[in-house]
Amino acid sequence: MTPQLLTNEAFAALGAPDLVYVRPVTAAEIIADTPVSALRGFELSPEQTLYAVHRADGERLAVLGDRDSAMAAALAHELAPVSVH
Repeated sequence: MTPQLLTNEAFAALGAPDLVYVRPVTAAEIIADTPVSALRGFELSPEQTLYAVHRADGERLAVLGDRDSAMAAALAHELAPVSVH
């Protein structure tokens, strides 16, 4: 049998469209990926640990200051969060 390749979109929709994962990220990673204008008003240390909520295809949906808040935000939006270490 020939293996089938899935697009990111197909993978995200595969059986669990409401599944999201929560993983720790450094503030440096967020700073590097975010326009300066969107960071105004936030005080972030590059070494600071934040928690990102991602769709199954890897798209980042949210970044929060602690794991409990990230899990709660996912649940509040009727998503099924899992942790990634």
